[in-house]
Amino acid sequence: MTNARDWSELEKQAHKMTQTSLRQLFAEQPGRAGDMTFELGPLHVDLSKNLIDERTLHTLVDVARDMGLEEYRSAMFNGEKINTTEKRAVLHTALRMPVERDFALEDQDVAADVHAVLGRLRDLARALRSGAWRGVTNHTIKHVVNIGIGGSDLGPAMAAQALRPYQTAGITPHFIANIDPNDLAGTLNGLDAESTLFVVASKTFTTSETLSNAHAAKRWLLSELTHAGVPAETEEEIRAITEKHFVAVSTNEEKVREFGIDPKNMFGFWDWVGGRYSVDSAIGLSLMAAIGPADFMEFLEGFYAVDDHFRTEPLEMNVPVLMGMLGVWYTDLLGYETHAVLPYNQDMARFPAYLQQLTMESNGKSVRLDGSPVDLPTGEIYWGEPGTNGQHAFFQLMHQGTRVVPADFIGFVNSHDDNIGADGETSMHDMLMSNFFAQTRVLAFGKTADELREEGVEEELIPHKVMPGNRPSTTIMAEKLRPRVLGALIALYEHITFVQGVIWGINSFDQWGVELGKKQANDLLPAVKGEERSDAGDSSTDSLIEYYRDLRE
Repeated sequence: MTNARDWSELEKQAHKMTQTSLRQLFAEQPGRAGDMTFELGPLHVDLSKNLIDERTLHTLVDVARDMGLEEYRSAMFNGEKINTTEKRAVLHTALRMPVERDFALEDQDVAADVHAVLGRLRDLARALRSGAWRGVTNHTIKHVVNIGIGGSDLGPAMAAQALRPYQTAGITPHFIANIDPNDLAGTLNGLDAESTLFVVASKTFTTSETLSNAHAAKRWLLSELTHAGVPAETEEEIRAITEKHFVAVSTNEEKVREFGIDPKNMFGFWDWVGGRYSVDSAIGLSLMAAIGPADFMEFLEGFYAVDDHFRTEPLEMNVPVLMGMLGVWYTDLLGYETHAVLPYNQDMARFPAYLQQLTMESNGKSVRLDGSPVDLPTGEIYWGEPGTNGQHAFFQLMHQGTRVVPADFIGFVNSHDDNIGADGETSMHDMLMSNFFAQTRVLAFGKTADELREEGVEEELIPHKVMPGNRPSTTIMAEKLRPRVLGALIALYEHITFVQGVIWGINSFDQWGVELGKKQANDLLPAVKGEERSDAGDSSTDSLIEYYRDLRE
């Protein structure tokens, strides 16, 4: 990485940037806001409050070019096997190609396959929404419960909440992910089994958390229906119930059939779709059922608009490239370790959590593609909460703490819901957005001691009230949180993640670190259950398991 031709120039500019301020940068470049604001599909992106000047931005682009970003970008879109450790193509972008686009991979018509699955998903969603699909007691479906984990949960759960205003057919989506039985119990509590459909989302249909929850949900369903007078004793009776109340998103027909789900109600996806990139695949079935096929297709259009921009725009004007390189700049040159994402919309409360998996599972790597150790920090630490809640929690640290936290502020011109504030006349959405604009301004420009004195602040309070400013932020806005806008936002961060992986020379599309923990859990389970004595190989784990077994009821 540090062999990139322009990296040493970046190091010099990083030193210079520590001696300057955003106040100076705006003063020196009167047209800065216009020069550094971009239109990206339905998104309006202002990069001007970032700690860079034009020279730095150009050098970052030069580094990206040095590191072969353009070639890697082409390789991804062309279906080359850039996931080298698993020898797979990386083609989540194929999931949202318009129907008129053709794309084949190794003699397989990928575009036709994608749209065939989308067509089947639309048919099921329409049947659910129209009432044509009914449960075993002839009740229409009012609740769709997605059972998955990781990418099979975070994407549709986040998107369903974000697109709450588009749930217009009386179908409420629910999500169960955690192996913690409290997750399942809390979700199923109060649901009507006769009007509930479960979507079991597991590519292999072997994921332990998902299968445990699916079997528990099936036992709950049979118990509830038995109490309602539905016979559920023979294998035929149980299968008849299961076929009306369970569908699968999987590629393992044998396991799906064994569970009792009719394979005609199994929806597949492909090994070139990573779980954290799959919300726009069949994994989005619960979302499509809730918002409807038309709005789901608009969701895909938003993805494609950003894909097209990322694929075709020169690096100098390419928003995912610029934002990805800003993350590299902050992480590796200025030493800022975390990245806050702050949506000023309560419906987007799960968006930061979604990005945690997308970015940190992708780029939390310490070896390069050739197996050698990385020589720079990788993987930004993403976190965040909706505004204005965050303002009353962690913004104090962001404004006056010793750590600098680059932040993305996401806001919308119009709200699906509005109300009047305490004064009886002011829009609450206007109040929200005044906070949105104020926070980025104060983070950037702060408040000096001299300004406080001019305002008459007592001298002993001045050190406590100084706002240092120079805290960088990116502002992303859109007209309204619509399906197309959400799709564009997700695609933007997908491509940011890709850009950073290329610069760091890592594979953003495997996740071996997740696998070892699963294996260790399976190895320890007999001791945890008390079937054998713990011999974990370290005294701490053995002692903790013994404590657990002693108090286990």
